[in-house]
Amino acid sequence: MHNVILNNGVEMPILGFGVFQIPDDETQAAVEAALAAGYRHLDTAASYGNEEAVGRAIVASGIARSDIFVTTKLWIQSNPTQTKARAALEKSLERLGLDAVDLYLIHQPFGDYYGSWRAMQTALGEGLARAIGVSNFQPDRLVDLIEHNEIAPAVNQIETHPFFQRQIDQDVMRERGVQIESWGPFAEGRNGLFTNPELSEIAAARGKSVAQVVLRWLIQREVVVIPKSVRPERLAENLDVFGFELTADDMSRIATLDTGASVFFDHRDPAMVSWLNGRREA
Repeated sequence: MHNVILNNGVEMPILGFGVFQIPDDETQAAVEAALAAGYRHLDTAASYGNEEAVGRAIVASGIARSDIFVTTKLWIQSNPTQTKARAALEKSLERLGLDAVDLYLIHQPFGDYYGSWRAMQTALGEGLARAIGVSNFQPDRLVDLIEHNEIAPAVNQIETHPFFQRQIDQDVMRERGVQIESWGPFAEGRNGLFTNPELSEIAAARGKSVAQVVLRWLIQREVVVIPKSVRPERLAENLDVFGFELTADDMSRIATLDTGASVFFDHRDPAMVSWLNGRREA
């Protein structure tokens, strides 16, 4: 497994396993299967409602805690004040059954995320998180947060896939020492990703699946990625992306697929901002 080194020296596996939209009663089995397959990076969130199941799977796996990189996230309703942000982290740690997480992210760029960031900086200093970062931050908000705080986010987890490639965002992050991480790497199959002619042709030439090509494309761009699957064969397939490389021509062909727009929703849409702020933590 290839690791990236975050801006505070913490090592993070470039490929992980995400549990978004996995029902709570299926999460433990899915995470146990992922760990058995060789994954050592798990991504959850308070809003997913399955932190406890992730924690149970870690214990059941018998794998040393130090060998597993765990990310969770702070939801909007948890962070109107620094005190509440700290309490939310403590609740997540309790649900996970951990003394600390490896990465704690502000899940959305809304609410009092400045107060949350101050609380997270304190938690970092106290060892409750090994690294802290953000999710869904556009470059302007990310830079503003960096300019007004002592510690820059180690990670920004954003929608990144062949149809929304986020190269400008990645360039800004690289300049500021922030690691880009992809959520939704397969665009949930939208825009016909798994049957796309360009991706299919590249995959056939390499003897790989479209999913493997997409993951390899992200990894070669130095993007951390957290695919999700509950099928054992897909878990193994998604992990088997380190034994081949895409050519410069392959990378250029995939670059032509970028539409520059989300296939899910726009975080700058007022209606979506209102909906997210009204959504309660699971």
